[in-house]
Amino acid sequence: RIEKGGVLPQFTSCSPGWIKFLEHFYPELLPHVSSCKSPQQMFGAIVKTYYAKLKGIDPANIVSVSIMPCTAKKFEAARPEMNASGYRDVDIVLTSRELGRMIKEAGIDFANLPDENYDDPFGTGTGAGQIFGATGGVMEAALRTAYELATGKTLPKLDFVEVRGMKGIKEAAVEFNGKTIKVLVAHGLANARLLMEKLKAGELKDYHFIEVMTCPGGCIGGGGQPIPTTTEIREQRIAGIYERDKKLPYRKSHENPDIKKLYEEFLGKPLSHKSHELLHTHYTPRLSWQALKAAK
Repeated sequence: RIEKGGVLPQFTSCSPGWIKFLEHFYPELLPHVSSCKSPQQMFGAIVKTYYAKLKGIDPANIVSVSIMPCTAKKFEAARPEMNASGYRDVDIVLTSRELGRMIKEAGIDFANLPDENYDDPFGTGTGAGQIFGATGGVMEAALRTAYELATGKTLPKLDFVEVRGMKGIKEAAVEFNGKTIKVLVAHGLANARLLMEKLKAGELKDYHFIEVMTCPGGCIGGGGQPIPTTTEIREQRIAGIYERDKKLPYRKSHENPDIKKLYEEFLGKPLSHKSHELLHTHYTPRLSWQALKAAK
């Protein structure tokens, strides 16, 4: 968008509560939203296509179940447009709290189960994937990859501490081959509303990319997470995520060998016709509750 004069600033699209908020209250700003599906919906589409082909399974016989910290993921999975493969991208969404309750009801001593490796394909994760769950994590993951792909250089440091932490609105500036890329990060819809009003007033025209997460602290503070959730608990969860990021062998999304293989064997390249068809989507302007009330 920067090179071709597209709509700026661009908004992240992975928080379904944020997207629905925009659809209802700021539909005129939907062109700012990235067309990328959320990781949940991308994975579902790949399971029903690439994985089904790899394993020789009829996708009609695959039930895709997603475990999420977010109750809004249930609505996202049910969106009618989330079926580019010809099947629902994701069939069932369980929250982490629902899964915990099922484990207890089944009498499974989860804490003492032996460790196992994740199944292949897609058994390899990255630090960038881990930090997606914290406010600022999506922005940091995107910057790690965008910088290296755009400049052809290795990042001098991977940790973008400017976008971390529980401050409601954060900002940072990153140099890309002499061009300054300005970004904003917000969590909580009250902060999102502040940014949208500033954007409408013309105050954010110098910014390029904005991350918004619906839940306080990001996905780790999601409505489907274990309760009670306090600021201290959110901070501890975030600290655990960043500690995990430091220890993983791959910390950038574009270094993930499983993702490289997926593009080589199936998708071709980023923004190819197939990747656009399966991994991207569109959004729908909706009436706000005030408009619905007025219509009655």
